[in-house]
Amino acid sequence: MRTETRLPVSRRKLGLFSAAAVIAALMLVISGIRAREDSTVKLREWTDNQAIPPVAVIYAEAGALTATIDLPGRLEAYYRAPIFARVNGYLKSWNVDIGARVKAGDVIAQIDAPDLDQQLLQARADLANQQASAKLSEITLARRKTLIASNFVSMQEIDERTADLSNKNAAVNASQANVERLEALAGYKKITAPFDGIVTARSTDVGALINAGGGSGPPMFVISDIRKLRVYVNVPQNFVPSVRIGAKAVISVPEYRTRTFDATVEASAQSVDVNSGTTQMQLALDNIAGELMPGGFATVRLSLQRDGVPLHIPSSALVFNQSGLRVATVGADDRVLFKTVTIARDLGRDIELASGITQDDRIINAPPDGIVDGDQVRVVSTKGRPTVSAKQDKKG
Repeated sequence: MRTETRLPVSRRKLGLFSAAAVIAALMLVISGIRAREDSTVKLREWTDNQAIPPVAVIYAEAGALTATIDLPGRLEAYYRAPIFARVNGYLKSWNVDIGARVKAGDVIAQIDAPDLDQQLLQARADLANQQASAKLSEITLARRKTLIASNFVSMQEIDERTADLSNKNAAVNASQANVERLEALAGYKKITAPFDGIVTARSTDVGALINAGGGSGPPMFVISDIRKLRVYVNVPQNFVPSVRIGAKAVISVPEYRTRTFDATVEASAQSVDVNSGTTQMQLALDNIAGELMPGGFATVRLSLQRDGVPLHIPSSALVFNQSGLRVATVGADDRVLFKTVTIARDLGRDIELASGITQDDRIINAPPDGIVDGDQVRVVSTKGRPTVSAKQDKKG
């Protein structure tokens, strides 16, 4: 039986193996420490970045979003005359009904006024009485004057007779004026059309009691000239300077959904209604064909004239607090700067600004809560077309 002998391992090889193991362990420890330090640095950088709020910036766009404004309006006849009676009585007859076309001077109704007729008869009788009394006074004065030479009458009597004749003549004139007044009233028993037009209302009938004046009920008739219409529209105060006299407008009505009608701004009230904050404006609209009806509702599209080109931004960029209406901008150093702005028109999602910003300003869209002037921000997105100077800064 042969025994196998093992060669002893040299001490040198054993030492080299141990040194390599120690070095490997040291490298593993060093790499782990470095990895932990790198992770700590990255975590610190990530934490610092998260502390700076990210924002999306936009640039204000130039140009009017809409050059028109749509407002409700009301159509009215250019000439409209409510017809009331001038005498008391009963309606004897009427000759026209609603929708009838009349000419100026046409008799449209007659009133039976027996009280007025009797007053006129009495006034004429009083006039005849006064005329007879004045005639007798004149003859008596002439006779008395022929007796002056014979000293049969005195000058005192002549003066008295002269004064009496003057009184009688004055009474004649008064009676004559009363007769003419009643005759003029009697002429109003015939109701006539004041101008060419259409009967747009009739609120009386045969036998109806008629009261003189216009304060005791609706008018008997309404005559309207609809060959030309007035369109009344209430314009908000901030749009009034943009609506000029002579500006064109487009009218649309519910009964003609596929058609529009041209109108012209004719007059402005030049005052603001304290209740609605609007100014009433009047437009003229030709209606020769008679297609449009007075009293109807209309949508008025007014053309707006501006002296300059406004800037507009999304409404989400506005900030309103105790400091007023402002927008948050980002400077070249990525710090916040608030600017006060003035609204020209509020169009819902978009706002036209009258002042406060320029096209070069980087505006924060939907600024986060709590930011103030000087805060550091991180721009994560940019929307809009920057100006030439902004592009050069970005390249630099």
